[in-house]
Amino acid sequence: MTAKLLMSWDIKPGEEQEYFEFIVREFVPGITKLGIQPTEAWYTVYGNCPQILTAGVAENADSIRKALASEEWQALQEKLESFVDHLEKKVIRAGGGFQL
Repeated sequence: MTAKLLMSWDIKPGEEQEYFEFIVREFVPGITKLGIQPTEAWYTVYGNCPQILTAGVAENADSIRKALASEEWQALQEKLESFVDHLEKKVIRAGGGFQL
C-alpha cells in the first residue's frame, strides 16, 4: 500500500536564499533518489502553523523507513536542519488530497 512522508518546518530568519537553493539543488533530487517522490509543498504566509508543509510518496511505509534510516537521508536532514527549525516528520498511509 502506498505510503506518504509528511514533513513540516520553519525556515530560519536570514536563511531563505540558501534554503531555497538547497531544496531545489540537493534535497528534492536527494529524496527522489532515495525512492520518495515529492508530491506537494505548501508555504504558509500568515498564521500560527509551520511555515513549510511538504509530502512525498513511496511504494510502502517500509520503503520510506528504509530511506529515512540511510546515510544519505541523514546527510540531507543534517543539512536541512542548518536552514530550518522545528523539523517534524511522520509516515502515514497515503490517501487522497492533502493530509496532516
